[in-house]
Amino acid sequence: MVPRPQYTARTLLTLLTRPPAARGRADSFHGPLRTLLARADRRVFEEVAARHWPLAEKVLPRLSRSADHGLLWFGVAAGMATLGGRPRRRAAVRAVASLAVASATVNTLAKRSARRPRPPLDGVPAVRHLARLPFTTSFPSGHAASAAAFAVGAGLESRRWGVALAPLAWSVAFSRIYTGVHYPGDVLAGAALGVGAAYAVRGIAPTREQLGPQARPRAEAPALPAGRGLVVVANSAAGTGGEALRQARAALPEAEFVTARLDASLEELFDQAAGRATALGVIGGDGTVNAAVTAAVRHRLPLAVLPGGTLNHFAYDLDLHSVEDAAEAVTGGHAVSVDVARFRPGPHGREAYFVNTFSIGAYTDLVRVREKWSPRLGSLAAGALAVLHVLGTARPVEAEFGGRRRQIWLLFAGNCTYRGLGLAPVRRHDLADGLLDVRVVRAGHLARLRLVAAALSGTLRHSPVLSARRVKRLRVTGLDGASHVAYDGETAPAPPALLLDKAPSALTVYRPLPEAP
Repeated sequence: MVPRPQYTARTLLTLLTRPPAARGRADSFHGPLRTLLARADRRVFEEVAARHWPLAEKVLPRLSRSADHGLLWFGVAAGMATLGGRPRRRAAVRAVASLAVASATVNTLAKRSARRPRPPLDGVPAVRHLARLPFTTSFPSGHAASAAAFAVGAGLESRRWGVALAPLAWSVAFSRIYTGVHYPGDVLAGAALGVGAAYAVRGIAPTREQLGPQARPRAEAPALPAGRGLVVVANSAAGTGGEALRQARAALPEAEFVTARLDASLEELFDQAAGRATALGVIGGDGTVNAAVTAAVRHRLPLAVLPGGTLNHFAYDLDLHSVEDAAEAVTGGHAVSVDVARFRPGPHGREAYFVNTFSIGAYTDLVRVREKWSPRLGSLAAGALAVLHVLGTARPVEAEFGGRRRQIWLLFAGNCTYRGLGLAPVRRHDLADGLLDVRVVRAGHLARLRLVAAALSGTLRHSPVLSARRVKRLRVTGLDGASHVAYDGETAPAPPALLLDKAPSALTVYRPLPEAP
C-alpha cells in the first residue's frame, strides 16, 4: 500500500507558490494537490472579481490604500492612546508591536521565500484598481498580516478592542482580493502569519492576565493627610501631566506643587524641593521620575509617584494606575522599599541612577530617534516608526564585558528581573530582588533576522543570538567615543568604561497596600 503523503504548512506554501519548472520527481504526490489548491484559489478570486457590490467600490479601494505602510493602523493606535486609560494604551502598544513583527517577517523572510506573481487584472473592474499597484511579489499578503496582527495583538490585551477591530481588519484583508492585488490564498497565509506574530509578541511580552500577584517589602513612611508636607514637582508637558496635575491638586489640597518650566533644571528643582519637604512627589514621564528618584535617594526622603507620563513604567510596576492610587497611599502612609540601579561614571562624571532600564546599542538609537520625532508625530507613532528605522540602520557596538571583547547589537540591563523572554521590558513583580536583568544581542551573520525567526518559532530561549543572565554588578569597558547610553528614557554619551550595580532597597515609595487581616 502506498503511504498517504503528509502535508505540512511549509509543503502547502511550496505547492501554492512554486512555478511548474521548479518541480521534480518529489512532486509525484504533490502535483494533484497543488493543481487543486491553485484552481480553488483562482476560482474564488474570479468569483470575487465578478461580483458587484456598489458600496464596496467606493469604500474598499480607499480602505486598502489607507493601510499602505501601516498608516491606518498607526492612526488607530494613536486614537486608542488618546482616549486615555492604561488598558487602552497597553492594547495600542501591543497591537503596534505585533504589526511590526508581522511586517518585518513578511518583508524579510516570507516574500523572499515564495515569489508568487500577482494575479492578472483582466477580470477585475477598472473602478476597483489601485492607483499605484504593488511591485513586490504576491505571497503572502502584507496588508492582511498587518491587519490580523494589529487586531489580534490588541485583543490579547483587551478583548473589547479585539472585537471592535476585527471587522476593520477583515475589511482590509478582503480589500486586497477585491482590488485584484492578491489571491485569497495570499490573504489567508498573511492573516495566519499576523496571528502568529501577535502570539509571538505575547510570548516575549506576557499580558497582564498571564502574570501573577506581586509582593514587595513594606517600609515606614509618614502619613500625610491631604498631602500636608508633600512637595510635588510636575512636568505638565509630559504625557498626561496637565490632567494629572489637576487631579493631584484636588486629591492632595495641602500639598505644595511646583510646575517645571521647559528651560528649568529638574535636578535643581528636586534638590530645592527636598530641602523643605517631608516627602517628595513627582508628576511626569520616566525621565522626570528618574530626576525625582535621584533627589529622593540623596536626601533620604520617601517618594510619591503620581502617574502623568506617556508610559509610566515605574508607576505601573508599583501598581499605581492613577493619581487617586498614589494619593491614597500618601494619606495613609503606605509604602514599600525598592531597589535603585546605578552606573558610574554617569553624565558629568557623577554617579547616575535608573529605576527602569539601561542600555547600550540599538535601543539607545531608538530612544534618540523617538525623541526627535515625538514632537511632530506623537510618542506612540514616533516609537513604532523608530523601531522600523533602527532595525534597518543600527550598527553593532564593540565592548568588553564578562572577560570577553565582542560586537553586540544591544546590551540591556533592567533594574530587577523583568518577566518574559527576549528584549522587550515587560513588567517586574519584585522591585527589591537585588539583581540586574542583563540581556545581550550579539552581532553576526543575519543576527537580527535570526532573532525575529526565533521569536516567531518560540525558540527564543535557545537562540545563540540572545543571551540573558541575572547579576548583581556588571563592568563594561572598551567603548568607543561614538557610543551612547540610554537610561529611563534619557540618553548621554558613554564613557570608555563604566560599572553597573545595585543600591538594594535604597528608595522608599508610596504604594497602596492591602489592609492587614
